[in-house]
Order: sequence, then structure tokens, then C-alpha cells
Amino acid sequence: MSRGEKPKHIGRNISRIRELRGMKQEVLAEEIGISQQTVSNIEGSEAIEKEKVAEFAKALGVTAEALENFTEESILNYFNSQYNDGNIFGTHCFCPFNPIEKLLDTFDDVKKLYERLIVAEKVKTEYLERVLKNK
Repeated sequence: MSRGEKPKHIGRNISRIRELRGMKQEVLAEEIGISQQTVSNIEGSEAIEKEKVAEFAKALGVTAEALENFTEESILNYFNSQYNDGNIFGTHCFCPFNPIEKLLDTFDDVKKLYERLIVAEKVKTEYLERVLKNK
């Protein structure tokens, strides 16, 4: 290791990858079968046993090497290579649903809601008209 190089902080790498994946400490702890407090302590540790690194890597969906060698620069390089020319979808976009169909389903749901509200208002109006007639 050269003089200017910092030692790798595996716990910090676990924390950063967990956060990038949108995972809470509680969820990661449950995946591994330990407490949230233990995850917190491990994320504060500079060195971790190889077996634990492998467990965390598996739970985070990365390789042990990726976990050990993670850097902010590597993630920026990854995003820069995936999203070229400012196109955030790049050539690797896979949408598991048709967004147009989702939009139409949403409109159908809103339409049904309004129809139910109109029926409810008609029922109220009829009730109030009967009450007024009986007075």
C-alpha cells in the first residue's frame, strides 16, 4: 500500500452499498440472521472476518470482491458507462410493465372512483329531497 492510500474500510463499504440498494439495517440484519445493532457495529468496523464479508455480500447481492473493493469512483464509473449521452435509460432499460397500460389502469380507477362518488351524491340528494317533502 502506498503512503497516500487509505486502508479499506469494509464496514463503510457495506453501509454505502446497503444505502445504494435502498436497504435498511433492519432488513439486512434479518437477511443475515443477526440484530440491527450488530449490523450497525459491523458497519463501523474497518476489518471484518472473510466469512462475514461473504454473508454480507450475498445479502447485498454483490460479490465479496465488489464489497471489499468498493469505491465512490467505481460507482461513478459504472453509472457513467451505463447512462451515455445524458440518456438516463441508456441501452439497458428494461421495464417490467407497460407504462401506458399502467397509466390507463390509473385513469380507469379514478373514473370508477368518481362514478361511485356521483352515485353517493345522488343517494344523498334523494334522501334530502324526501326529508324536505315530509316536513
